Amino acid sequence: MKKTKLILSFFGILIILILLFFFLQKSFKPKNQTPAKIILFYGSGCPHCKRVEDFIRENKVKERISFEEKEVYFNKENSKKLIEIAKGCGLKENEIGVPFLWDEESKKCIVGDDPIINFFKEKLNL
Repeated sequence: MKKTKLILSFFGILIILILLFFFLQKSFKPKNQTPAKIILFYGSGCPHCKRVEDFIRENKVKERISFEEKEVYFNKENSKKLIEIAKGCGLKENEIGVPFLWDEESKKCIVGDDPIINFFKEKLNL
């Protein structure tokens, strides 16, 4: 009888330890989340894009916010991507220009130097 109680106690504790192990392992596992994408489309030689570029450099935006930059005047793949995203925002091809920013988190398309600069100011609390 004592042996049976001892064996049952052992297995009960073993089951509790196994469940605890799986619970703790799951709760401490890092979440496999990729950060939302921000893509800044620009054109080489575009004066409005230069204004955004200057703001980014002067305020060290790249050090504080992760985003991609894609040139569209000389890169057809980037240009196609820009058109695809802009159409997803309901813009017509004749309404698409650079600089153009896509914020995946808010699903927003932002067109123009001032609106893009304001986007970064808001993100940086400037």
